[in-house]
Amino acid sequence: MSPTPTYQDPRPKSSGLLIALVSGALIALIAANIYLYVQIDHLRADVAKVRESLSTELSNLRDASSVTTASQSRHLETMKSDLEATRIKARDEARTLSSQAKAEAQAHADQLARQIQAEEAKVQQQVSSEISDVKSAANTANAKIADVSTDVGGVKTQVTATQAELQRTIADLKSTRGDLGVQSGLIATNSTELTALRRMGERNYIEFKLGKTKAPQRVGDITLLLKKTDPKKNKYTVEVMADDKLTEKKDKNVNEPVQFYTSKARQPYEMVINQVGKDLIVGYLSTPKEQAAR
Repeated sequence: MSPTPTYQDPRPKSSGLLIALVSGALIALIAANIYLYVQIDHLRADVAKVRESLSTELSNLRDASSVTTASQSRHLETMKSDLEATRIKARDEARTLSSQAKAEAQAHADQLARQIQAEEAKVQQQVSSEISDVKSAANTANAKIADVSTDVGGVKTQVTATQAELQRTIADLKSTRGDLGVQSGLIATNSTELTALRRMGERNYIEFKLGKTKAPQRVGDITLLLKKTDPKKNKYTVEVMADDKLTEKKDKNVNEPVQFYTSKARQPYEMVINQVGKDLIVGYLSTPKEQAAR
């Protein structure tokens, strides 16, 4: 059966499609930057909340410590006043009291002195404990702030790496003329490059594996029938059915843009086969985003 003649686009070749693809890449990079700024803004808000919480906690601890210290100080002052009064009384009575009375007064004074020393040690221990708690809370808050700062740095690094990888991949992509003589879009030769094309968002991409079968297989809105393969020469022949029109694409090469028109779009559909095996081809179908009738 002889192949049905295919329609060739009479329009002049231009680099309009390539310009559109590059514009799409720039839009994708701008969107990635906007995403980065939103993430950083959220992380800054988290840092502000952590700092505000730390400030409140430190203020509360200082207030509690001040109240406790003031109370303990008043108690100590009272005990010191009692001690001083006892000593004065002991000196006044020393002239008239017996040796036993003097000893009792001195013992009472010594007891008050020991109580004051114990109370001072207790206050010192409590103040040290509160200071330790404040330091621990500050260290915890600083660790949280450090974690947030690390997350910000990680987001920046990830976005930068993604942008660099996308730029390198796009730079490696090639554009060539298809079998209809129409300048093709960028051609992907592996999964990484195909992912980059998808991120650009200029066309639809449908991956497929096509084996040699009796009945045609549907890929997107067309059907394909594999007729033969030549793995040694990386060539294949396939029948394309689009708009009820059958076209044979004979002896096509790996990574060659195989083009055909449909009634759904002004730009051609493109099929690119990346692997040719025994009775098997692997590749993708690229269709225009805009599906306006020609």
